[in-house]
Amino acid sequence: MTIKTATHNGVATIEIARPEKKNALTVDMYQAMADAINAAREDKAVRALLITGQPGIFTSGNDLEDFMKRGRETSGGDPMDTPVIRFMLALIDCDKPVVAAVTGAAVGIGTTMLLHCDLVYVSDEARLAMPFVGLGLVPEFASSLLVPQLMGQRRSAEKILLAEPFTGETAVECGIANAVIPAGEVVHHARRVAERFNALPPAAVREAKRLLRAPMREQIVNTIRTETTTFAARLKSPEAMEAFQAFFQKRKPDFSKF
Repeated sequence: MTIKTATHNGVATIEIARPEKKNALTVDMYQAMADAINAAREDKAVRALLITGQPGIFTSGNDLEDFMKRGRETSGGDPMDTPVIRFMLALIDCDKPVVAAVTGAAVGIGTTMLLHCDLVYVSDEARLAMPFVGLGLVPEFASSLLVPQLMGQRRSAEKILLAEPFTGETAVECGIANAVIPAGEVVHHARRVAERFNALPPAAVREAKRLLRAPMREQIVNTIRTETTTFAARLKSPEAMEAFQAFFQKRKPDFSKF
């Protein structure tokens, strides 16, 4: 099993557990996370969700081999009906608090999913990155909308156009994360925070979250739709093909011919 789930003391934990592949996400893992979020949302015993990874690695992003084989799978040809998008929408529409414990490297969607969590705690080993452009692709999960809002245009250009990685301290400074916690304590800290919702009135928490999120919800979904269309087109581009071939051949891509 590569996605582990458990519910204890009012907290539904979703653990990315594929350390031998640096927690790279497959299509099946996205569907499992979407199902887990939706199940937690319906479970009256759950007051909050906790998303975490393995020691030293939150997730390295998409499993490129699986992504190339299955990432274009859609239901009825609708690009907004894929396991990846189902996960995105499940996280966006979860009305219960979502806490993230970033245990190490968070690459691609490992960073962009944090934009949709309510509370984010990063380890002092965390390194975040959004390397979409270097793969011939474009940002996803509404990061093209939300990252500039949080970081400003100049810093977002560094992080998205140049794909510069950044530390947990920078994530806190920019408003992506709440605090940097020692690596050995970050999951425990995040769990303690999630358990605090057991003492709060659940309906009031859900309504407050709805009010916090509602003004941006439509814009976020529309941005995801636009990003997804562009992303799908970029997947077929010669630049993306060169980037993926270089990755599998363990060499630097050559974009000089484009």
